[in-house]
Order: sequence, then structure tokens, then C-alpha cells
Amino acid sequence: MATAVEPSSAPSAPSKPMSLVAASLIGAVYTLAAIIVVVTLLPALWAESVTPKVNDNLIDWLLWLPAVGAVAVGLVWFGNKLAGDSAPKGVHGGAFLMTCAAIGAFFFVRAAAMWADGSISMALAGVVGLMLLFIAYKFFTGRTGEGWMVSLEEQGWFSTALYKRSLGVRVRRLTIMGILLIGCSGAWSLYNQGVIPERWALAMPFEMKPVLVMVGAKTGLLVLIVLASLWVAFRAVNVPSFAEFLIATEAEMNKVSWSTRRRLAQDTVVVLVTTLIMTLFLLVVDLFWGWLLSRQTVGVLPGRTTNPDKKNQSQEAKW
Repeated sequence: MATAVEPSSAPSAPSKPMSLVAASLIGAVYTLAAIIVVVTLLPALWAESVTPKVNDNLIDWLLWLPAVGAVAVGLVWFGNKLAGDSAPKGVHGGAFLMTCAAIGAFFFVRAAAMWADGSISMALAGVVGLMLLFIAYKFFTGRTGEGWMVSLEEQGWFSTALYKRSLGVRVRRLTIMGILLIGCSGAWSLYNQGVIPERWALAMPFEMKPVLVMVGAKTGLLVLIVLASLWVAFRAVNVPSFAEFLIATEAEMNKVSWSTRRRLAQDTVVVLVTTLIMTLFLLVVDLFWGWLLSRQTVGVLPGRTTNPDKKNQSQEAKW
């Protein structure tokens, strides 16, 4: 008895994964948009709608920091969801490099346009922009750029994973404290010197209006510097190559036999007394050889005679 069998549908070919350069470019655009939202739009909207209703600055900051933090965390989470699990390896590093390249190119083109006047500034800005665009294209589409993208991601700069967390704990903590000390002291120095204005606006070429970058930049930039220092300090001690160095350093430090306080004092006294004796010995030797070689019988060094002018004056006084 024959039965009808429904032919199975042909398997669909898997979609071709997006290239690393294209995915990194999309990630860079999203990152720039997120930076504009967190750094520029949200503080400006907060200053216009919320700050006038709150009379206390402390309460305003206590409300503003969680709000901005929540928006930033939400944008990061949404960006990771957009990337998905099928994102090419190195997309986070590529998005970071392209974002830095875009910001740097903007400031270079702006500087070139403001350096000249009139139509020359527009032509110079165009030439500089095309040159930077060509350099960026050759870099990111070449092997060197791809290697940098993948290397940044493999080192774990954009991950929260810990690398051998139970090893080298003391040296890692001291390293974190050193990085935080540098970052926080720099932020404190900028705050005390009053270098950062309250409203950060960039002057633009071609008679354009200044572009508002950040409202409340005097404290907002300091918060960004401190947060960046925290992230760098946390991730630096978890980069595999640097973490292995710190682990090996602590292992070698554990092999050191530290002296007791009494033995340290005794050794210090011995070193100081030996140094003093050697100094006196060299002083005596120097004086002795200086005296001996300056004798007329030896004649190696000039003799220690009186000044000829003074000798003539004494002779004239006798006459």
C-alpha cells in the first residue's frame, strides 16, 4: 500500500555573519549616540526640568547620580543585547577604537578649520578630514586594525570576568590603590585649580554657534574621571599578561626572608659606620696625596705658593 509522503522543505542556508568592521562601525555609532545622551542631553534636560524644582544642591546630586547611572547602565545593557551572541570576535574593541578615532578626527578637523581664515579654512578642513578618513579606512580594514580590535577584547577590557581572582591578591590591591590614587588626585587637582568651566561649550569654525558639550561640567567631568579610573584599575589587574606579572611578583615577594626590627637597626648602624669610615679614609688619602704631589721635590701638581701680586706688594712695602 503506497502512502503519500510530504517532501521535506530544503534547509535554509545560514545567514552570513556580519563582518568585524561593519559590526564595529555600528557599535561605534551606538556608542557615540549613548555618550551624547548621557553626557549632553540628559544633564541639559535635568538642569532645565529638575534642578529648578530642587532648592538643595546636595539633594539634586543625590537624585542626579542614580538617574544618570541607571540610564548609562541601561544603554550598555541594551547595546550588548543588540550585539547578541553571534557578534564577531573583537566587536567591542573595534567599537571602542572607532569611537576614539571619530572623536580624535573631529578635534583635528576643528583645529584645522579654526587655524585658517575664510575659504582656506574650509578647504583645509576638508583635506584633513579626507586624509583622516583614508587613514582610518586603511587601518580598520587591514590586519593591524583587526589585530588591535581582537587583542583589546581578548585582554578583557570590556568584560567583568575576573582572571585568577584568588592569586596575587595583595599586589593586585596595591596596584588598584595606586591607579585610583593617580586618577583621583588628578581629578582633585583639576577641581581645585578651576580649569573646568561650569558649562563646557566648544567654539566651532565657519561662524557657527558654540556647541554645548556638558552642563555642570565642573563636577560631571570629575565624576567621569573617577569612574574611568575605577574601571581601568579594576580591569588592569585582570588583563591576563599583567595579572600573571602581578601574581609572579607576589610569589617572589613571599620568598623573601624579612629581617626583624632589631636586626634591621643593627645592619643600618653597620652600613652608616662603614660609610663614615670610608669617607674619612678617602678624605685623608686625598689630602695626603695632594700635599705630597704639590711639593717642589715632586713637582707633579702646582705648588701652594702665595699670590704673585701679593708677594710683589709685600716686597714694595719693605722698600
